[in-house]
Amino acid sequence: MVVQPSPTQCFKNCQDIERFLFNCQQKLAKTVRSHWLSLRIILPDLDPLIAFDQHHRCDQPSFYLENPSQQQAIAAWGSCCQEIANGPQRFQTIQAFVSHCQENATLINPRLGHPPGLQIFCSFSFFDDSTHSLFPAASAFLPQWQLSHQRGQTIATCNLPLTHHSDLARLSQQTWQTLQQLRSLPSRPLSRDPQVIPQPVHCDWRDIQQFQTNVQRALGAIAANHLQKVVLSHAIELQARSPFHLTTALAQLRHRYPDCYSFAVGNGNGQYFIGASPERLLGSCDRQLIADALAGSAPRGETPSTDAQLANHLLSSPKERHEHRVVLHFIEQKLQRLGLSLHPVPPIRLLQLSNIQHLWTPVRASLPDSVHPLDVLAQLHPTPAVAGVPCQPACQAIRDWETLDRQLYAAPLGWVNGQGDSEFIVGIRSALINGDRARLYAGAGIVAGSDPAKELAEIQLKLQALLNTLNSQ
Repeated sequence: MVVQPSPTQCFKNCQDIERFLFNCQQKLAKTVRSHWLSLRIILPDLDPLIAFDQHHRCDQPSFYLENPSQQQAIAAWGSCCQEIANGPQRFQTIQAFVSHCQENATLINPRLGHPPGLQIFCSFSFFDDSTHSLFPAASAFLPQWQLSHQRGQTIATCNLPLTHHSDLARLSQQTWQTLQQLRSLPSRPLSRDPQVIPQPVHCDWRDIQQFQTNVQRALGAIAANHLQKVVLSHAIELQARSPFHLTTALAQLRHRYPDCYSFAVGNGNGQYFIGASPERLLGSCDRQLIADALAGSAPRGETPSTDAQLANHLLSSPKERHEHRVVLHFIEQKLQRLGLSLHPVPPIRLLQLSNIQHLWTPVRASLPDSVHPLDVLAQLHPTPAVAGVPCQPACQAIRDWETLDRQLYAAPLGWVNGQGDSEFIVGIRSALINGDRARLYAGAGIVAGSDPAKELAEIQLKLQALLNTLNSQ
């Protein structure tokens, strides 16, 4: 990687950009390893979701991730280069792609804004094969444009292919045009007008009986000591009169669930996977890593007193605490197996969302230079919170019993850079959007003592996050 001196940031016209690109091209004349120029530019404060709405295209990969409570959002669209992978080595394949991009890029202002460096956006399916899925088992892309917003500062990143034969006039014109469009966008948040979201005319709940049957199968396998836990998922289908409006749905999710990660992944073929996830699988910054143990849940109360009662019952429930400890110990063991030094683990606490609350323990560790975030990701996915215990028999039970394709449901989605920084969430409380159709996903962990009726109620509660958003009635 070659890091060039910082430009003035004051591109006043297309010619300024062309001169700057010409200078970069001349400096790269002696190297053959730099294929992309990554340029960061400060923009006026604006809503990245508006930029995403204006610039993402259904025929190109795209990515959106926002945490409103932390005042962080990132939007990426277009593709300079892309990698897809299937099979058990998919994390290693994507890691090699990240390294390739890093080694073959020239970064301009790499430390401007947060996060630093060249970012690659990734999505992984639940299983490592995706023969009949709309999304590959692993996908990563270096975007043409990226917009990062953190606590009032907005940074645009433009990734350009730059070689000795590049058409600098064309690149400059395209870059200047997009910059002007971004600079003219309003700073106010994108409207969440429900009138833009089409009203579903059909909601298919037919497979409820199948889910309850699977719960009984799981309880039988647990009683026979074949399993300790298995996480079963359920999906419902929505059919609308017209295509769902992606960014309006995201605007509603950020408003309804400000403590969750609102996200969208576009596969470049017109399908999107969206949701509001409460669970960060892992995040790393300056070689410090955090992973969330999130398991055990209860609804919120309609009054302060009932809400407190439900919270106290969740915190004191032997079943829920055992389920949580299983996930916590799994994460600790996987991190220690990679040679990470764990920080002291805090007591179990509550993560309270608008319609549900969870038992939550953040696990922190120092990330050595020899361990890549994707190495950690490969070890952690799938956790007992989304698969079960033991992992392999639980995953096989899921394959045998579930008739739906999980696709990106309950799988890692996020970004990583060459400095070891990363942010990956778990794609739960989610939906697959395909034009005027939507498939909504939710899951529940089945352990000894699980009540099929209560597990169904938990599934229905979790489905409300997307059902309320996509159904404007």
